[in-house]
Amino acid sequence: MRVVIAGGHGKIALHLERLLSARGDQPVGLIRNPEQADDLREAGAEPVVLDLEHTTAEEVAKSLDGADAAVFAAGAGPGSGNARKDTVDRAASALFAQAAQLAGVRRFVQIGSINVERADDPSVDETFRVYLKAKAAAEDDLRARDLDWTILRPGGLLDSPGNGLVRLAEPNIPVGQVPREDVAAVLVGLLDNEHTIGLTLELTRGETPVEIAIGQLPSTRSR
Repeated sequence: MRVVIAGGHGKIALHLERLLSARGDQPVGLIRNPEQADDLREAGAEPVVLDLEHTTAEEVAKSLDGADAAVFAAGAGPGSGNARKDTVDRAASALFAQAAQLAGVRRFVQIGSINVERADDPSVDETFRVYLKAKAAAEDDLRARDLDWTILRPGGLLDSPGNGLVRLAEPNIPVGQVPREDVAAVLVGLLDNEHTIGLTLELTRGETPVEIAIGQLPSTRSR
């Protein structure tokens, strides 16, 4: 399986690339900075230098040629200003989804955020509200597209090693944290399971092995 990952040098993306490569898949990571290319190669991924904030859907579609799936794992990051939270977390996501449509890549998995429903909550920090609004808008854009999409909303992200035990369900689960390594493992499972198409899912640490948690999810096609 050839999987193109937007935000290919992100921490979740690097875990995902290692997992895909280890089982014989072909991960491709889109990066802005060519100096990050060696890190992707070490993870077993093919690096493609492409800035999603300064390109067109047609150019991005070229990087998706021959792909079996697309994963949007990009993010402006905690140190970015409000403007980049819109241009990356919303606009780049929409551009990547449009490019997938142009390239005929139907399977699309998007990383969101577990707290999007709090985007208008005045008690939330303004910068975080901007981020949540961008993530919510990206979700709305993706749901309106003719793609086989799944949205994954992880809780607070941790750098600690994953243990493969998660809580994964449709909204709204209690807010919690989750290792990035476990997020990547769930992404692999979502790519492998078509019954997750059309689902919006939330993810935290839990007590259920990833494979079982994904297998227990309802299918939108049976509703």
